[in-house]
Amino acid sequence: MAETLKKVLIIGYGNPGRLDDGLGPMFAEEMGKLQLEGVTVDSNYQLAVEDSAAIAEHDFVVFVDADVSGPEPFHFQRVVPKHHMSFSSHSISADALMAMAEDLLSSTADAYMLGIRGYEFNEFGEGISSHAEKNLHAALAFLKQALVDRNFAKYVNR
Repeated sequence: MAETLKKVLIIGYGNPGRLDDGLGPMFAEEMGKLQLEGVTVDSNYQLAVEDSAAIAEHDFVVFVDADVSGPEPFHFQRVVPKHHMSFSSHSISADALMAMAEDLLSSTADAYMLGIRGYEFNEFGEGISSHAEKNLHAALAFLKQALVDRNFAKYVNR
């Protein structure tokens, strides 16, 4: 009997109207074009409590966001569920969202953050800087490879 393919949710978030802050949604758009089996891709300006329902339906979740000061071209790390004393219904952190999915929906999904290094955030405009675009392509190649075996833990601290 063939092993069931583990389901992966990719959530790219950020503001495409703030230059490199749009890296997450741009990443999601490119991954969505691939239409990979067992991979669901979503995109938004920010994470929201409603995302916990989608998380609970998957084995893995990869949050993708622009990173203002992280390593180049990107970093990949595990997201550990963490309860926060407060949150807004309009925005929630990845670790708080994972805690909510566990507590309320019995989610067992493993979560990871793919932070893509960006450089230009302080002005309005669509599109990303040329250096951020190179980082985006490196991150896309990385996650495509990680999706092959879906053993994301071995890629942590990349």
